[in-house]
Amino acid sequence: MTEARLAAVVVLAAGEGKRMRSTTPKVLHPLCGRSLLGHVLAATDALGPDRTVVVVGRGRDQVEGHLETIAPSAVVAVQPEQRGTGHAVRTAMDTVPDLVGTVLVVPGDTPLLTAASLRNLIGLHQHLGAAATLLTAVLPDPTGYGRVLRAGGAVRGIVEQRDADAAQLTITEVATSVYAFEAGPLRTALSELSTDNAQGEEYLTDVIGILSDSSHNVAGSAVAEWQQVLGVNDRAQLAAVGQLMRDRILQRLMLDGVTVIDPGTTWVDIEVEVQPDATLLPGTRLYALTTVAPGAVIGPDTTLIDTSVGADARVRASTCERAVIGPEAIVGPYTYLRPGSRLGRGAKAGGFVEMKAAEVGDGAKVPHLSYVGDATIGPGSNIGASTVFVNYDGQAKHRTTVGANVRIGSDTMLIAPVEVGDGAYTAAGSVITEDVPPGALAVGRARQRTVLGWVRRARPGTSSAESAAAAAAGPAAAAADEERP
Repeated sequence: MTEARLAAVVVLAAGEGKRMRSTTPKVLHPLCGRSLLGHVLAATDALGPDRTVVVVGRGRDQVEGHLETIAPSAVVAVQPEQRGTGHAVRTAMDTVPDLVGTVLVVPGDTPLLTAASLRNLIGLHQHLGAAATLLTAVLPDPTGYGRVLRAGGAVRGIVEQRDADAAQLTITEVATSVYAFEAGPLRTALSELSTDNAQGEEYLTDVIGILSDSSHNVAGSAVAEWQQVLGVNDRAQLAAVGQLMRDRILQRLMLDGVTVIDPGTTWVDIEVEVQPDATLLPGTRLYALTTVAPGAVIGPDTTLIDTSVGADARVRASTCERAVIGPEAIVGPYTYLRPGSRLGRGAKAGGFVEMKAAEVGDGAKVPHLSYVGDATIGPGSNIGASTVFVNYDGQAKHRTTVGANVRIGSDTMLIAPVEVGDGAYTAAGSVITEDVPPGALAVGRARQRTVLGWVRRARPGTSSAESAAAAAAGPAAAAADEERP
């Protein structure tokens, strides 16, 4: 069978979605890194249609704005009143009146549809020379779906749930709202639609009966996996479909060589890239355009958003957003890498570290309990515990530069803008306000003053005073007390 040519895709995205109970149009609700509409368009774009027409209605401005981002070449057809799926398709056809050839109609709320299933539908439709071919599915529970009516195996029509009689409600083969039509017969049938039904709307499903009664060839193609045709009408269905999408993504990753220890607690967006031999531990969540290189181990309990992780790196119990983690680097636990953080090869951002717009050179380490903001740290340097890069003066952010092989003592405050030269040291507990030359030791703290006997005088009768007195008496006094009768 030759590659099918597709004149147009019509996506129905004008529904109100009342059951979502949301100010966001239903088709814009997110699912594994794309909107519902985005998933549908990704599947149809893979077919190479000459044109894509998206029918919009409720929330038109929001949907159009989204289309400008994800499908700027799409033609928008406006259905100002939601008068049924048949009316929506007629609106689309009127928007592109010169359309000739095969037209694929899909709903905008079926994110699990695959390009392969749609390609098979179009191929069969054109191979049979049909006027219409509908994608069907046999569901374990067909409640709510239009039932497919057949006679001698041929499709004769579709009856909606509300209009079906008792016998028709026992049918488990349903219409999936996905159709391949020839433009000419479709236009004619759309002009004959009526609103004589339970909802008083123009049903696209009635087009099948009209074409069949007119002796047109109407075919049906059953989808192999009925889950593909599940639509989203409320938040519960959104969650259920999300789990199926999650399972599909993880199945693909595992077959490609990624170790996923616990798929039930692991979430990966559809555009995330994870290379073979990477490992995802329980509680891992990878979002947006995150990439993970071979040998990297992510998790447990880690969230990465738009973050790049290099080969053999380790990220544990941390949150990283728009960060770059180099090969063999170590992050966590309980670390927060904010946007602009970049770790070089073998670098470390250890426990309870927060970074923002910070570049950490190869082999450099920020082991624990530190804040590094707006900074550059040279290769091989070590930042002591509880160090703070003080980057904000109340009005503007300033940058700190730490050279190569520097040793920053614990509990140092680096008051930006300031530069610490290569090989320099800062003493623990220092406040650094001036540049430190290469190889120098900077001490920025007051001289210690010890006030003897202060506790005895200022805190008499306290447990501290008692302990101090016992210590002053010493072991000899304690032994003498024991020898007294």
